[in-house]
Amino acid sequence: MASFIAPTPTATAPQFSPDVHKQYILQLSSKLSSPTSYEGAVTSHLRMSGVYWSLASMHLMCSSSDANELMNSEDILKWVMECWDEGSGGFGGNVGHDPHLLYTLSALQILAMFGKLDAVDTEKVVGYVKGLQNEDGSFSGDEHGEIDTRFSYCALSSLSILGALDSVDVGKAAEFVGSCQNFDGGFGCNCGAESHAGQIFTCVAALSIAKRLDLVDVDLLAWWLAERQTGGGGLNGRPEKQSDVCYSWWILSSLEIIGRRSWVNGESLATFILKCQDTDKGGIADRPDNVADVFHTFFGISGLLLLGHLKEGDGYRQVDSVYALPVDVVKKLGLKAQVIEMGEGGGEDKRLASYERIKKTTA
Repeated sequence: MASFIAPTPTATAPQFSPDVHKQYILQLSSKLSSPTSYEGAVTSHLRMSGVYWSLASMHLMCSSSDANELMNSEDILKWVMECWDEGSGGFGGNVGHDPHLLYTLSALQILAMFGKLDAVDTEKVVGYVKGLQNEDGSFSGDEHGEIDTRFSYCALSSLSILGALDSVDVGKAAEFVGSCQNFDGGFGCNCGAESHAGQIFTCVAALSIAKRLDLVDVDLLAWWLAERQTGGGGLNGRPEKQSDVCYSWWILSSLEIIGRRSWVNGESLATFILKCQDTDKGGIADRPDNVADVFHTFFGISGLLLLGHLKEGDGYRQVDSVYALPVDVVKKLGLKAQVIEMGEGGGEDKRLASYERIKKTTA
């Protein structure tokens, strides 16, 4: 097992504040939709993902029926379908915006939480995703051709959610992602690009869906990820960077998939996340005392769930580390993936019990 220096003990963190976070999420729509809102203007291009982060946060803090009622599911569903481009089959980030794989996945995740995947023309959406795969197995994000391992994850996750994974060359897709692993164990956005924790999640989760985790140098990757924990307990995305709440998700989910979640200090990480809450206005920020946003709110809540700090018996729903959806939604859809079973002391999680397991021992 990897050895690491335990983070410096920190002062007692505040308790998690679900009620204030729910109110924060509920007031976002009117705030961002205001014609005088600066935040609304600069985030309009990624509104679909913002709705996904908001809805997923609410779904993780209460029952599906309560979340859908609080979030006005009918209005959101109508808006999501207005963002669908019937000609291409993909979804844009907002009404009238060009379709993109990033927002196509967010739209499908929203529909999955609503139980409304039948609202889409599956054949057209599948055709859109299929048409973005390149000869080397990679995926372009849209018609303009940018290639990034994020898009590989978006494509495979989208197709899996639609039950159409076999519509693309999954073998080539996995080989491309595997080729992006670096000498340090991490993954970048392309072959030879710098290792980054966010990209690592997309690559590991894509290989999990493709059932090709055998392509991962597990312990080398786990070492790199464990090294991202700083003295304050938080995690950074690259060496020499500050801690950021969002990496609680990118790194913990990756470690959970490869059976090495115990390689970071969970207690110190939970304390860091809790300190990033705005206990007055709600929401979670990237770092303590910074302004909260819905992106970090979702990933902070997800990190606390992966750590077991928020428990299902207390009214929370568990989050799936491959699909970034509530576990009960993933199970209802019958989604498949692969995880690595470390064995005794490996931090195996029952949330992944339905997935195919392969064994790899530590070096």
